[in-house]
Amino acid sequence: MKKYFLVLVGVLFVAANLLSQPASPPVRIAIVGLAHDHAWGFIPRFNGRTDVQLAGIVETNQDLIQRYSRAFHLEPNLFYPSLDALFEKTNVQAVAIFTSILDHTRVVKLCAAHGVDVMMEKPMATNVKEAREIAAAVKKSGIQLVVNYETSWYPGNVAAYKMVHDDHQIGDIRRMVFRDGHNGPKEIGCSTNFLAWLTDPVLNGGGAINDFGCYGADLATWFMDGQKPLSVFAVAQHLKPEIYPKVEDDATILLKYPAATVVLEPSWNWPMNVKDMQIYGQNGCVLVPRPDLLNVRRGINADETNVTPPPLTAPDDDPLSYLAAVARGEIKPTGLASLDVNLTVVEILDAAHKSARTGKEVKL
Repeated sequence: MKKYFLVLVGVLFVAANLLSQPASPPVRIAIVGLAHDHAWGFIPRFNGRTDVQLAGIVETNQDLIQRYSRAFHLEPNLFYPSLDALFEKTNVQAVAIFTSILDHTRVVKLCAAHGVDVMMEKPMATNVKEAREIAAAVKKSGIQLVVNYETSWYPGNVAAYKMVHDDHQIGDIRRMVFRDGHNGPKEIGCSTNFLAWLTDPVLNGGGAINDFGCYGADLATWFMDGQKPLSVFAVAQHLKPEIYPKVEDDATILLKYPAATVVLEPSWNWPMNVKDMQIYGQNGCVLVPRPDLLNVRRGINADETNVTPPPLTAPDDDPLSYLAAVARGEIKPTGLASLDVNLTVVEILDAAHKSARTGKEVKL
């Protein structure tokens, strides 16, 4: 009896000791820039979490500071005037960038110099030259880089990839169509700070092509195992020059692969919000009209069936969880978020602009 009593005491001691151990400290993440409206959806992701901590925000625009401070009850000491000031006073493990696309290169280089992992909003860069500078800084420093797309966290897109790419349920891919956009950033109520750079050909690298063409280019490159298209042909239009005088607001982009054709349809002229994709194989198709729905035909004459994709699991279900896992060294960015895929994305966007200007097919 005494023996069992001692064993029980020992078990209770070990359990108490484990419970008394401090939990892993939260990953300290800073935000750089608030001029990208996607920050409005990112900051609330910190609420109620103990595994991550918002350690600082780099911003100098007082209007933005005041608006975000009021909306999210942010303390004044959370804001820093520069990245150097942030790094001097905080021990940050990762940075999420919400600046103009042009500013990505500068921020990544500074983070690379301090060994800090980075996540940026899509697309990675305004042009190929900048994308290569970013890649060089990342590889030289050894930091990790994540490119964030809303479509990366769609259960339907992940389920479609498994069906088409992993399980080969519809044969080899022959055609993919990606429709992305809405009826215009001004029309849907984007902030003036966001519009100021989003509709600028230098700060954003273009208009609808960069804003929404990147989604399809990213998904297509993922499905094609990172393969670059042989060529790119694009037609771009200014359907609303009175609203967007400097950049294209509509485009159709054709990517030619050795055995497949991909069509990207980025536009600020859709009558609704749209981010869908259609994948056609040798003997079937997978359509993703919504993030949570697939329409599937397995076989040339098969009936269409509706499939509800399973929910995604952490850390692959949320950009903040994904960035935290990267910063902890648990995963490395792959697929849609990876550096290599996004170098090809920027090359496709660059070629689309060149093709639209010249009216000619651009070979990669």
